[in-house]
Amino acid sequence: MATKEECRTALDDLSTKLAENADSLRGKVDLDRRLACDITDLDISFHGQLTGGRLTGLEDGDDPDAKIRLIVASDDLVALVAGELDFGKAFASGRVKIKANLFDLLKLKALL
Repeated sequence: MATKEECRTALDDLSTKLAENADSLRGKVDLDRRLACDITDLDISFHGQLTGGRLTGLEDGDDPDAKIRLIVASDDLVALVAGELDFGKAFASGRVKIKANLFDLLKLKALL
């Protein structure tokens, strides 16, 4: 099981990766939503803002008003961000769950 610090580092890495791709996605992905990430096996959450293809303002704790919610185990989060776990396969098998409306899911697909 990954630690809280490893999960935070993985989310920071994800933020960096999204920022690196944001310029190429500008105009293609119009998404401005609050996002929460629930780490199921650690019983912790993080939250931030997805804006213009970037994840900003990442903080500890839940955001009950988040429009997008990622639900994942700690090891799977770390593996996803490291590129060791395929997002599509993890999503299809239920290892990663996303609660969002259909239009936001389609936009998220372009980011990931």
